[in-house]
Amino acid sequence: MSNLIEPLASKIRPSTISQYVGQEHLVGKGKPLRQAIENKHIFSFILWGPPGTGKTTIARIYSDAIEADFYELSAVSAGKNDIREILNNTEKTEKPVVLFLDEIHRFNKAQQDFLLPFVERGKLTLIGATTENPSFEIIAPLLSRCRVFVLNELSAKEIEKIISRAIKVLKLKTDKEAKEWLSIFANGDARQAIGLIESTASLYGELTVENFKTALQSRFLRFDKQGEEHYNTISAFIKSMRASNPNAALYYLARLVDSGEDPLFIARRMVIFSSEDIGIAQPTALVVANDVFRACETIGYPECAINLAHGVVYLSNSPKNRSVYNGFRAAQADVAQFGNLPIPLNLRNAPTKLMKKLGYGKDYEMYTDSDLLPDQLKGKIYFTSK
Repeated sequence: MSNLIEPLASKIRPSTISQYVGQEHLVGKGKPLRQAIENKHIFSFILWGPPGTGKTTIARIYSDAIEADFYELSAVSAGKNDIREILNNTEKTEKPVVLFLDEIHRFNKAQQDFLLPFVERGKLTLIGATTENPSFEIIAPLLSRCRVFVLNELSAKEIEKIISRAIKVLKLKTDKEAKEWLSIFANGDARQAIGLIESTASLYGELTVENFKTALQSRFLRFDKQGEEHYNTISAFIKSMRASNPNAALYYLARLVDSGEDPLFIARRMVIFSSEDIGIAQPTALVVANDVFRACETIGYPECAINLAHGVVYLSNSPKNRSVYNGFRAAQADVAQFGNLPIPLNLRNAPTKLMKKLGYGKDYEMYTDSDLLPDQLKGKIYFTSK
């Protein structure tokens, strides 16, 4: 007999769609995923949404419904050989084969290219789970063969339902205050709530607000990629590059890499930084940042960490100029305040005789020093190179 203790999340995981909590727009009566499950419709799809919103649970319920052989991999650690092994194991099966690939955005382009023909030929039914926009992270040919379903953060009421289920399984009692505190703390992430219930129960045997808060100090709950430490580190990373301090920037980069942060997330922030903070002071910074992003996309960890480091030092040492960014934000503020102000007649397109008669395009000069802004904004300065 195994001595392994089944995790609480596994104990309370719904086995049918009727037990599932949340995502009514997908699994409610007559909604697309519920229809697919009830009609046993076999197709590949991607679940895009925040952590702890039920992506793995949906994948398991769907796989059970279509009576498939279910395989689960994490793209953080899996590779081509893992997929080959699955295909070898299922060579003679007559059942559908479902591959649930968690964090599919971690698969680089070469790995996704390898996966594509098996999905295309129907040898694998792919269910990908991601917290990142699939439009940016999944190659177009693979994305075109999958439907994308967007999951929302769970509401506080939905989290409370899951909390109640967990407490019932543990055969513990708690009060309304503790439930409400935990549902707010979870911030739409059921895993946060379940994990804290499990650790608090094992440490103290009683679920109170005070015990929840004390359990949070436990070291094994310290790292949360979607939590405060994550955002503190990325903030320090950006601010170090902004201060032209490559030593600090490399240190915070090392922390991000060591924590397993998605290299494309880091590279994307560098692309943004190159235009936002460096801008016209050194336009090649955008070229370098984009090349770093492409290198990460193509190579992946561990080697692409070196590409990131090269890019970080280059961006840190580049001169900084936020004039374009600040000017654009000021223009956006005026658009938000004044709406669609009438465009000066001389700048309007005049494809018909009537429009020309009304003065559209009249007195237009290709090269002019005239103020071309709407009348209400005449004289407004958004950009200055000084």
